[in-house]
Amino acid sequence: EDEDPEKSSLRGSVKDSSVSAKFSDGASSLTKASGSTKVSGHADLVQSGKSSVYRASAGSDVSDDSTCSSICSSASKPHKSNDSRWEAIQVIRTKEGSLGLSHFRLLKRLGCGDIGSVYLSELSGTKCYFAMKIMDKASLAGRKKLLRAQTEREILQCLDHPFLPTLYTHFETDKFSCLVMEFCPGGDLHTLRQKQPGKYFPEQAAKFYVAEVLLALEYLHMLGIIYRDLKPENVLVREDGHIMLSDFDLSLRCDVSPTLLKSSNPGVDPNQKGNQAYCVQPVCIEPACIQPACREKKEKKAKADMATQVRPLPELVAEPTDARSMSFVGTHEYLAPEIIKGEGHGSAVDWWTFGIFLYELLFGKTPFKGSGNRATLFNVVGQPLRFPESPVVGFAARDLIRGLLIKEPQHRLAYKRGATEIKQHPFFEGVNWALIRCATPPDIPKPVEIPRPGASTSQKATPSAEKGPDNYLEFDFF
Repeated sequence: EDEDPEKSSLRGSVKDSSVSAKFSDGASSLTKASGSTKVSGHADLVQSGKSSVYRASAGSDVSDDSTCSSICSSASKPHKSNDSRWEAIQVIRTKEGSLGLSHFRLLKRLGCGDIGSVYLSELSGTKCYFAMKIMDKASLAGRKKLLRAQTEREILQCLDHPFLPTLYTHFETDKFSCLVMEFCPGGDLHTLRQKQPGKYFPEQAAKFYVAEVLLALEYLHMLGIIYRDLKPENVLVREDGHIMLSDFDLSLRCDVSPTLLKSSNPGVDPNQKGNQAYCVQPVCIEPACIQPACREKKEKKAKADMATQVRPLPELVAEPTDARSMSFVGTHEYLAPEIIKGEGHGSAVDWWTFGIFLYELLFGKTPFKGSGNRATLFNVVGQPLRFPESPVVGFAARDLIRGLLIKEPQHRLAYKRGATEIKQHPFFEGVNWALIRCATPPDIPKPVEIPRPGASTSQKATPSAEKGPDNYLEFDFF
């Protein structure tokens, strides 16, 4: 594909600028529209100004095509093992051998993205509802995006986490590739933020959402998956108010080696032998015979034992720090400086986007947004981080954002230790990470009205009006 003049001019201008922001040469920039059409609390279409971009590198970006050793297919998900939707699918699969498009009733189009459209669907004969992503294989092949669709499917197959999507099944037809996932009736955080007073979240609500997103990113990094497209539009709200990260077609798969790091306690001398804390004189064996010198040694031993008991537990570090990609990928307002400069990037880009994400939830806008995409990129690379005077946000939150939005990735918070380091920041004081699924969400979505069979489809437009980005084929029946 030929690069359009606007993007070609953008690339040349950034490359020649004083901040030395340069794009690596390669395939043309492609616009991903998944951020531009999202689901509201009632599954209506909501517009957002942010869209993702992707341009694969023609250079040494081997990680994009590498096979992650952690990626695997699973027939069931332990944390969803008692889900009635699993049981309904298994009943049909056992009875008929396989599932196909004919087993589902498409109720409503929820949104469309760069590689497909998502529909609210019902498994026929049940009251089990799903979000079905339908991709036109011919269109993907023509635009050289089959690999991205395959990447998303392989990632979804291996996920088993409360804040990540469950892939119930996937199947192929002659024309379409279909992913059947769980449906989130609460819409996305972009839509929910727009409904807040002042269009920003209170600090406690923001802490809840970013804490759950942090755990999702930690899990992905543990699998060797760098997400690369975090933004409120891609964070969906489940029916219970907890979140679910979505859209993985821009993710990078790589190798990772989880490691347990033992933390030494400075209060205990590691070279001290255990028997040096005990009195070994025969006269001191009985309590009545304890001498002052031995009593002092016993007191020292008790303090040493207490210090040992409060010694920090080993830390699990599962950060794919060696991953490197040269692709230009992400959302303009969320792009990390190293991506814009074309210097190659790794897992630290997720922590940059995490800082932008927290900033947007707290202040209702992103910190480096300019008058256009070009200005935004210049601001990301060359403009210092600033906080608005209003709303008032606590010091801990601002300090966390400062640490995450350091422009040099090697100095950025979590660069080496990943989520483990962020969890220990004072902003998350009081968060019970082990029981976060039991915490009360800031907002519980209202029940979604499911279209009834034979209901009016007056909102349905003609196929030409229903065209999505890049002239996607849209179903004109429900």
